[in-house]
Amino acid sequence: MVEPSPSSLADWLAALREVLTAAASGLDPALVAGAAVVLAVVLLWIALGLRRASEAHKREALAAAEFAEIKGRLTAMSEMTVRRQSEEARALDERVEQVAARLGSALDGVSRRLSDSLAETQRQNGDTVARLSERVDTLSRHMAQSLDTVSARLGDNLAEAGRRTTETLSTLNERLAVIAEAKQSLADLSSEVGSLSGVLANKQARGAFGQLRMETIIRDALPAGVYEFQATLSNGKRPDCVIRLPNTPAALVIDSKFPLEGFEALRVARAPDEVKAARDAIREAVGRHIDDIAEKYLIPGETQDTALMFVPSESVYGDLHEHFADLVQRAHRARVVIVAPNILMLAVQTVQAVIKDAKMRDQAGLIQREVGLLLADVSRLVERVSELERHFSLSGKALEKVSASASRISGRGERLVSLDLEDKALEGEAATSSAAQLTQRAS
Repeated sequence: MVEPSPSSLADWLAALREVLTAAASGLDPALVAGAAVVLAVVLLWIALGLRRASEAHKREALAAAEFAEIKGRLTAMSEMTVRRQSEEARALDERVEQVAARLGSALDGVSRRLSDSLAETQRQNGDTVARLSERVDTLSRHMAQSLDTVSARLGDNLAEAGRRTTETLSTLNERLAVIAEAKQSLADLSSEVGSLSGVLANKQARGAFGQLRMETIIRDALPAGVYEFQATLSNGKRPDCVIRLPNTPAALVIDSKFPLEGFEALRVARAPDEVKAARDAIREAVGRHIDDIAEKYLIPGETQDTALMFVPSESVYGDLHEHFADLVQRAHRARVVIVAPNILMLAVQTVQAVIKDAKMRDQAGLIQREVGLLLADVSRLVERVSELERHFSLSGKALEKVSASASRISGRGERLVSLDLEDKALEGEAATSSAAQLTQRAS
């Protein structure tokens, strides 16, 4: 419930006064009775509000008293805490000062001991470094001599390698000159051949063109004694090329007289009937040529059971495989392989690999003998390296013996200098043995 404030009470009383005045002036009994009731309620509500306000003032007074009491207690507790903290801080400062004093004295003792140990260690290290420097100098001289010997050998090997490289480069230059001459010959030949259509117009010129391309590929890839052009077989036939394979009397036959008339007619044909007639002519001419090759050049025991039919044009070879698959299958059944320039080059390279392999097998004995000599050289090299290691180990042992002799000589010199008492002599012997032990450890 909302407590009435003085301003709101004054406003409500003024409003009731105006209502009563209006009711009294009008002489309306009902209105006067209602105003009286409202006035009674308002007065009752005002009385209750004033009572609650007085109770609230009392509670506030009690809370203020309790707050003052709590504040006093907290002040007393804070003062006690400050006093305790100051006492603990003074005690802690005293303990820290005592610990610092103890640590200072301990650190002083440790630093003195470390300084003494460091000085002794530096002295021992100086002696060890001097002895090691002498040994390093000796080893450096030995290594310098060994390096001079190795450098001389490397110089000789490099000179020999340079000589061989020069010979190889001269041989390479000669081969490049031959290749340049061949390239010039091909350029001259291409300028003399003229257009391909002119060559294909003449049957004899067309055969010479295929023969020339085939011979060029064979000559560029195989040695001179392996192949033969226009060789005569036992039946009197003369194939365009015969390749002699190693370890077999049967030769590989290559024919370059491929019939190109039908392909020329197919190229210029426009009407469907002309195209069909040209394709039929191609099937008849190429099929007859396949049968001729199989009949003339496949001789058991004298030639291989497969012959090569050379097509001088890659485009013609592609047309055969694309549009005349039946001719390709017919050639396979007749054991005749149709090859284009690129495929012939691959076949010739295969033959070249076979020839090289046969030559390697022929030279196997020489290779084994050279490998045996190489292994003997390696064994001698291992023995000489072992001798060098033994020399180094003997040099190290000799240095240890020299160091021990020097230690004994220095001990005897000290005993000769200090001949006063027997105890001093014993101390000198102990120092000498200690020096010898340090020398051995340094070694």
